[in-house]
Amino acid sequence: MQGEFRNEPFTDFSKEENAQPMRAAIEKVKGELGRTYPLVIGGERIETGAILESFNPAKKTEAVGRFHKADKKLAQRAVEAAYETFQTWRWTPSAERARVLFRAAQILRERKHEMSAWMIHEVGKTWAEADGDTAEAIDFCEFYAREMLRYAGDQPLTKIEGEENRLEYVPLGVVVVIPPWNFPLAIMAGMTVAAAVTGNTVVLKPSSDAPTIAYKFFEILEECGMPAGVVNFMTGSGGEVGDTIVDHPKTRFVAFTGSKEIGLRINERAAKHQEGQIWIKRVVAEMGGKDAIIVDRDVDLDEAATGVVQSAFGFQGQKCSACSRAIIHGDVYDSMVEKISERTQKLKLGAPDDPATNLSAVINEKAFKTISEYIEKGQREGGRIVAGGGSDGEQGFFIEPTVIADVKAGQTIEQEEIFGPVLAVIKARDFDDALKIANDTEYGLTGAVYTNDEEKLERARREFHVGNLYLNRKCTGALVGVHPFGGFNMSGTDSKAGGRDYLALFMQAKVSSTKMRAKEDTKAEKRAAI
Repeated sequence: MQGEFRNEPFTDFSKEENAQPMRAAIEKVKGELGRTYPLVIGGERIETGAILESFNPAKKTEAVGRFHKADKKLAQRAVEAAYETFQTWRWTPSAERARVLFRAAQILRERKHEMSAWMIHEVGKTWAEADGDTAEAIDFCEFYAREMLRYAGDQPLTKIEGEENRLEYVPLGVVVVIPPWNFPLAIMAGMTVAAAVTGNTVVLKPSSDAPTIAYKFFEILEECGMPAGVVNFMTGSGGEVGDTIVDHPKTRFVAFTGSKEIGLRINERAAKHQEGQIWIKRVVAEMGGKDAIIVDRDVDLDEAATGVVQSAFGFQGQKCSACSRAIIHGDVYDSMVEKISERTQKLKLGAPDDPATNLSAVINEKAFKTISEYIEKGQREGGRIVAGGGSDGEQGFFIEPTVIADVKAGQTIEQEEIFGPVLAVIKARDFDDALKIANDTEYGLTGAVYTNDEEKLERARREFHVGNLYLNRKCTGALVGVHPFGGFNMSGTDSKAGGRDYLALFMQAKVSSTKMRAKEDTKAEKRAAI
């Protein structure tokens, strides 16, 4: 019997007894870099000879993993293998499926630092950011396992005389899981286990920037007793492999996290009926944000500045929840700009395997160039750099945490998602103006408000149009079960990952009604039988 869900605690690396195992894990992973990994379809390891390489963004010539790439034919085969396995996996008792997740959570705990070390090398996460990612993956396994047991139990229905009615949740079929690189363990694992524990089968196509950590988690699922074909692992190009698995008529559901552009493309392709398709495909997409923190006058400016900087620059600003806009009341604007700048300049940019590093390299060369162009564009449009602004792409893709003040509402870096360590600071006339600016983008994922005015807090609850609103705290750091996560508008389908509604998206409700026979009829049948 499993106890009540509790979030996995974060590791305190200031204690030597915690730091030493992490150092050992980093060294262990260093010895395993550059290995080659296969595709896995229906349990079969497949090598194609066409290789995709994953590199360390902080050491851009250091290969982390080498992966055999699928082609269109193998992509089709993966969906078909998942569809075949679904015919048996769907009938596996919910408790048995949940046990696989509980075992996965336990193995993740046992290998916590090792899994974090893979992320340090593959995507440039710092010790703390990688540890938080692994903790969240554990939380997803634990939470969704318990949720499946709840969904499998008796569901409340209004009772009427003469009928026995039952509502059951049944799985959908083949789920295509396309996770991002920025939470390469947590989000990838969360979408995968949500699909599997609800009785679906999975074609997992990890990001080309983070396939190694996905493969390591796939191996854990195998170790936990997940039957072959329930989760199929496949790397390859989005245009060839991604389109094929989304379009396939046997695909029932697509779970995606990534950019707005790709999310909309997937949604459009999934909406098109394919020959032989007998359902409307379901899509859950989380597509980013342009998140704002509003700072009112008469607040603790030091606390607010710390919250802004933590939200803006955690994992190099490469979070869909990151604060990319600080909207400051005019009365405290100059003071806040100074405090934000001071805190930003104290951050250490460096190698992610150094425990003293606060932020490291951005994910790849394309991101490095794009972010640098946004910094230049911000200056051309009249912005004033008050911290950072520099970059170094020689050894890795390093960009200094950058604060651009005096940005005007409607300008490019105030509107477009940058997905990097760049913060735009905007002056607002008053709280009304701040709310208007905050809401004036196509996104609606996270936001935060610092104010001591209870009426303004209540207004923010009503009027700040985001899926996750934080009051007098930073806008990042959602916890499974505590802060169900998902946003509005172009931020996606508001699927609320880590919430009590999430698993219902992977299932459909079936009602069966039985007419009860009258007692007199039953007695007559018994007499006739005698």
